[in-house]
Amino acid sequence: MYADVILPLPLSGLFTYSVPTPMQDKIGRGVRVTVPFGSRKYYTAIVTRLHQQKSGNFVIKDIHSLIDATPVVTEQQLELWKWISFYYMSAQGDVFKAAFPSPMLPSDLQRGYFQKSEEQFRVNPAFDNDAISTAIKRAPKQQLLLDEIIWFLTENERDSISRKEIKELNGYSPVVLGGLIKKKLLFSFTVEKSRLQQEIASCRSSYPLSEAQQKAIDAILQCFTDKQTVLLHGVTSSGKTEIYIHLILQQLGKGKQTLYLLPEIALTTQLTQRLREVFGDKIGIYHSGIDDQERTEIWQKMLSGTPYEIILGVRSSLFLPFRRLGLVIVDEEHESSYKQQEPSPRYHARDTAIMLAHISGAKILLGSATPSIESYYNAQKGKYGLVTLDERFGKIEPPRIRLQNTKDLRRRRKMKTVLVPALIEEIDKALENGEQVILFRNRRGFAPVVECIACAWTPKCNHCDVTLTYHKKANRLVCHYCNASYPLPSECPSCHEGALKLFGTGTEQLEEEVAQLFPGAVVARMDSDTTHGKDSFERIINDFQENRIQILVGTQMLSKGVDFGNVRVVGIIAADSLLNYPDFRSHERGFQLITQAAGRAGRREKQGTVIIQTADPEQPIYRFITHTDYEGFYQSQIEERKLFKYPPFTRLISIVIKHKDEEKTESAAASLSQLLKQSLGDRVLGPNKPIISRIQQLHIREILLKIDHAYSPGQVREVIQSAENRLRSHANFKQLLIYYNVDGI
Repeated sequence: MYADVILPLPLSGLFTYSVPTPMQDKIGRGVRVTVPFGSRKYYTAIVTRLHQQKSGNFVIKDIHSLIDATPVVTEQQLELWKWISFYYMSAQGDVFKAAFPSPMLPSDLQRGYFQKSEEQFRVNPAFDNDAISTAIKRAPKQQLLLDEIIWFLTENERDSISRKEIKELNGYSPVVLGGLIKKKLLFSFTVEKSRLQQEIASCRSSYPLSEAQQKAIDAILQCFTDKQTVLLHGVTSSGKTEIYIHLILQQLGKGKQTLYLLPEIALTTQLTQRLREVFGDKIGIYHSGIDDQERTEIWQKMLSGTPYEIILGVRSSLFLPFRRLGLVIVDEEHESSYKQQEPSPRYHARDTAIMLAHISGAKILLGSATPSIESYYNAQKGKYGLVTLDERFGKIEPPRIRLQNTKDLRRRRKMKTVLVPALIEEIDKALENGEQVILFRNRRGFAPVVECIACAWTPKCNHCDVTLTYHKKANRLVCHYCNASYPLPSECPSCHEGALKLFGTGTEQLEEEVAQLFPGAVVARMDSDTTHGKDSFERIINDFQENRIQILVGTQMLSKGVDFGNVRVVGIIAADSLLNYPDFRSHERGFQLITQAAGRAGRREKQGTVIIQTADPEQPIYRFITHTDYEGFYQSQIEERKLFKYPPFTRLISIVIKHKDEEKTESAAASLSQLLKQSLGDRVLGPNKPIISRIQQLHIREILLKIDHAYSPGQVREVIQSAENRLRSHANFKQLLIYYNVDGI
């Protein structure tokens, strides 16, 4: 018997091993085995196929050992992995590695999963009251702590107490506890402990739906009768989450599981409490913010007889083993965070979720106030069902959106700070009324540009072809591509004469200026620099929700569906910077970000105000934004896309070529482009030198393929792989790094 296995390595194809006779009646698809491979001793692999066919004359090695008695990967998961590998042109080993929590891949260099344990203490039953009094007669501190422990056990009707709980009691010190153990009044023992939250009780029913929400649910269910995928286009604050809750309850009634996808960890932080109020311990949370050991326990629970009924998570939660999946919800479906950029596989979680639903026989609901152009096009063409919810919950008026011309204000010297006078005035009013403010600036750091005033020198990263951003708190220059940091020079290292000047405003500088403008307010910042810790998202969001923060400054993570009832004012700083990227999606992204950020204002009872600071208020996109006119915006974009052959009318595949030698990179890209043009003609664009053409010492060139839908993914894949194989047969190009980004955003 032979087994084909997937190894967690960036290698295409499967690898065949011989199954030792004692193992043959125990092995099966989806189990883990350890196998010898290459110079390193063993890897953990997944069995995908068992057969009796030996191909070729080479020696086939034996499987070393069998890890699992039952499969840890389902048939549906294996099918999904195969599709991801095929469609996104990535190695199955990369998919396997991305899917599994790392403790489930023990190797020579990596520790596997270990059961968490906890030390507990019991009062020794061999001691009666007289014996206890005698033992600690001259130790009043020990008497106090022992009395506290006995009181705790009696109050909680327990026979043991953990070390963590003892530390909270009066009279605790390590010495006193040690004395009680030494006298054998207490004895300790170890118990296995789950890392997962246990026995969380639900505390509310779902809220009654408004008439508009009920109509939306009825329309969704009607669409599901003949469509697998439905797009819910609901304006910001229309109550989409409560619709999701009612749909999940229906799935629970059918004995089905639900996967609820979100684009950001920050959103899971806020939504977790809301969902647990209704679903209690039926819900599991899965994202990169929880540690690998806990992720392993969630995986194991999903395989058990009592799995989570609902999983709330970011894109990686797609890979969990569902057995009864009935519904997938992709909230904020337009978000670019759903696309994996690095490392491989570079999958799009929304599109992969649609395939997961197809494989599982589940329904999928895409929700957004600003749908992606592709999703809305699919809905318009009848591929998806379309349901519209166009009023805010409670019939609250949408926020007043005002444009402020920063170019004109600066010319007339009316703008003395980074904030326009109208925004300062609105913030003052909000603070006086005990209301809150969100200021949105999609650039972190203190100053995006540092420049010498004499010779115009700007600091660049040694490893990447990119200028450095100044971070004031650390007093360092930081590369936002490779995270390398450098000290800020005291003088210009080029001319040694000019002073260095800071240009532009990042979130760090905005936070500082706002704190100076409003000294009576508590100002905080939420960006990737302030949310490194495990609980940092939760801390900032909870503090803002509890009004301990009055003004919150942040990047795009603030625009993604967070729900704060007391926010009256939203300011969008340097809005033009969101629109001026050399990218066909820049206006789509800008419209989505600004509209979503604006939607954070006035979500309860009272209308909110949004101030957009722009140097070019005549841009047509601002008319669509101020009138909340998604339809008009969509029509303008779809016409451009059709004219210039962009998605949804074509598929884009970006081919990225990297090498340490720039000349070899250039030559290889030109050769590969010519090979591709032999089959694909003018569908091949480039090679191009990207704006950032060197990252981490590697020079970069890109080739873009615009593929019309007449070509199947299989045909295109065959053409590309043939061209790459011919290129790599050349001795100069064997060490190239080449990867593919399918449906890049």
